[in-house]
Amino acid sequence: MSGGGGDERSVAQKLFAIAEAFSAREELTLTQIAAAANLPVSTAHRMLASWTEWGGLERADSGAYRVGIKLWRLGARRTTAERLRAIARPYLEDLLESTEENVHIAVRDGLGAVYLERISSPNAVRVISDVGTRLPLHATGVGLVLLAHAPIELFDEVVASKPRQYLPNTITDPKALRRRLAEIRATGLSRSVEEMTPGAFSMAAPVVDAHGEVVAAVSIIAHVERLAEPQFALGVRMAARGISGALGR
Repeated sequence: MSGGGGDERSVAQKLFAIAEAFSAREELTLTQIAAAANLPVSTAHRMLASWTEWGGLERADSGAYRVGIKLWRLGARRTTAERLRAIARPYLEDLLESTEENVHIAVRDGLGAVYLERISSPNAVRVISDVGTRLPLHATGVGLVLLAHAPIELFDEVVASKPRQYLPNTITDPKALRRRLAEIRATGLSRSVEEMTPGAFSMAAPVVDAHGEVVAAVSIIAHVERLAEPQFALGVRMAARGISGALGR
């Protein structure tokens, strides 16, 4: 067993040792983390539980651990997010060129969506989203996509949090929200009209990794007068597919 009873490191030093374990790999099992940090498995498990609850780490479907979005937001090393942002940038630029509005990519952080990148044209509708901004899942296009593909337990948490109705079109009723999420899963597209920003609509589509897991969402936010223009739905789907394909390489 790693980490004998004579370990005189402080709690902070042990946490730093766990963090350092992720410098070589994006995902690690409990046993691998304990060995890399020279800790007993029971100690590592206890510390990992605290980090995961806070959001510094997150669990993959396989049960392995990976660095969470909160550490990325604090400026710590977030390999997955940095890679995703770099891969997404050219696709977002193409989407901007074809729409001349706001384009984003976001990932889930608890009950919110955190924007990793946003680029806009000078004439784009004014929005409150910016890089690092965290907005609620139920009221944003990217958030609805991420919620639609999240575990059902997260839906229950959103409902229990009594989601805020920002505008008359914001859906907060659990039954209506459930139907909305089912539609997003069926169509692969979220369309939101004046749910967070007056005078604006959003279209968003999921980004999947090499394992088929939804890891992000791409969106366009544009003037509501342009809602019927066909390039928005097509463009956001193509951008999401392009980013997904690049992630899989």
